[in-house]
Amino acid sequence: MNKVLLIGRITKDPEVRYTQSGIPTVSFSLAVDRGIRDANGNRQADFINCVAWRGQADFIARFIKKGYLMAVEGRIQSRSYQGQDGQTRYVTEVVLDAVENLQPRDSNQIPNNYQSNTGYQQPQYQQNNYQGYNNPTYGANNQAPVQEEAPESFNVDVADDDLPF
Repeated sequence: MNKVLLIGRITKDPEVRYTQSGIPTVSFSLAVDRGIRDANGNRQADFINCVAWRGQADFIARFIKKGYLMAVEGRIQSRSYQGQDGQTRYVTEVVLDAVENLQPRDSNQIPNNYQSNTGYQQPQYQQNNYQGYNNPTYGANNQAPVQEEAPESFNVDVADDDLPF
């Protein structure tokens, strides 16, 4: 079984590239804390190379920025290629199957790659008036609550000495 789950921070703003056949891809490094500290008390991290294709690549290029916390799922894959100097280079990377942004959403931020001249506008949300489960007033009674008086038997004076605690 070849399965990898990582949570870490992306080390630089991702850039989407396209293969000759038009398939989008993104390569980036994910800084993953080791969970231990060195002799000086500093945290240590591993920088793990990741590759995303197609839908995940588009998502990462549009919505993820340097420093964002991400959860990724994928598999380790090794490959080799010839460098310009003729030397064979070996690369081990995580090929992603799933990506999740763990960074809290900033409501004032427009996603990456959306300039103001594209016509993109941040959606304006208003209070919903429908009767569905997602409506916080679903099933609420619109009448004012009725205040009932407590029975007289509840109005008993108890001395501190009578309490068991």
